[in-house]
Amino acid sequence: MPSLSVEVLAADAAEPITSAGNAQLGIAVLAGIAVIVLLITKFKLHAFLALTIGSLALGAFAGAPLADTIKSFTTGLGNTVAGVGVLIALGAILGKLLADSGGADQIVDTILAKASGRAMPWAMVLIASVIGLPLFFEVGIVLLIPVVLMVAKRGNYSLMRIGIPALAGLSVMHGLIPPHPGPLVAIDAVGANLGVTLALGLVVAIPTVIIAGPVFSRYAARWVDIPAPENMIPARPSEDLEKRPGFGVTVATVMLPVVLMLVKALVDIVVDDPENGVQKVTDVIGSPLIALLAAVLVGLFTLGRAAGFTKERLSSTVEKSLAPIAGILLIVGAGGGFKQTLIDIGVGQMILDFSKDWSIPALLLAWLIAVAIRLATGSATVATISAAGLVAPLAEGMSTSETALLVLAIGAGSLFFSHVNDAGFWLVKEYFGMTVGQTIKTWSVMETIISVVGIVFVLLLSLVL
Repeated sequence: MPSLSVEVLAADAAEPITSAGNAQLGIAVLAGIAVIVLLITKFKLHAFLALTIGSLALGAFAGAPLADTIKSFTTGLGNTVAGVGVLIALGAILGKLLADSGGADQIVDTILAKASGRAMPWAMVLIASVIGLPLFFEVGIVLLIPVVLMVAKRGNYSLMRIGIPALAGLSVMHGLIPPHPGPLVAIDAVGANLGVTLALGLVVAIPTVIIAGPVFSRYAARWVDIPAPENMIPARPSEDLEKRPGFGVTVATVMLPVVLMLVKALVDIVVDDPENGVQKVTDVIGSPLIALLAAVLVGLFTLGRAAGFTKERLSSTVEKSLAPIAGILLIVGAGGGFKQTLIDIGVGQMILDFSKDWSIPALLLAWLIAVAIRLATGSATVATISAAGLVAPLAEGMSTSETALLVLAIGAGSLFFSHVNDAGFWLVKEYFGMTVGQTIKTWSVMETIISVVGIVFVLLLSLVL
């Protein structure tokens, strides 16, 4: 079945660029990751620079020639950006259109008008999950926090009872569901099928977000009972608009790329004939690039023009959406470079040599590696990218569903226990006006629940599929 991969790892089967033994390679990997962790946490260096320096250090510790290490890094960076760069850009444009046109506010207001009392946490998780599909996690938080605070204040709800479901919805989408950068890069690295990964990701995401959101929020509200901070309720993006798009058309626009990719996956499974005319059509319209591009073009009219945007305003909105993702693209690209360096020095083969005698399943191994890198670096995206590079060789010989589950195992591991070295930790802490201890008891525990519940459902699916 076709996948997102753009020959990401032409060097996957290449000869290692060092002849180092497994012991030296193991030390080199630990030292390379330690350099990245130290630069990010101790010296507060940008993740792009830390990953670049860490990749060079990795090659040096493994005894690889500097020229070969540089080549591996730049090849991995280029292939990764080529595979996911345009998709990240299109996702950013769609998210910006959704926010600026008032479409996000329309979704929020419509659902909140229908919900009250005990239904409110469930409404919040639904809002966050729908809005979180096209938005980056940080953008989603900024967009939803005013709503969370206003709902908590006006309805006299516990802030955690409303806030935790919203954060869970955003976080699960960020870690498990493409077109978010982490899952896209992992799909790219292990050669998984995007449509199948998306479909299975939704199967895992639904029970995970219920347990980590509405269910856990009951306990979080008892542990941390705080009011919504007055000074953190900012103006909403659409307050200066005379009109905004309708609820139905907004939801349809947001769901369009998801539906197109799921249709492609379904036709691939049912028809399973590359020469079939229907499958040829769905392979095109369901490819991530075309699906997201279609949503953006449709969104220009259903969101932008519906909000009364002029051509100039639309152009400005698109332009403003691209600037903030430069850092994300560079981090993702550098992570791809680090991943390729890991592969080219022979780490993939080393892991295969070690793991062939273990009784630990490949899915659990992938989760544990992602957990370790997440705890060390604080970045879900760095954890996903690095872990995908390390476990990519395990995907060889796996079925389509198994490689999709491998991606989800990595994604679940990348969300484990967010703490003080994660930017998201501080974002949540400041917006909700909590202490470090309160943030750990709520946000950090919620992230851990998502990670553990996620891998449990991935392992259960692996027994069925």
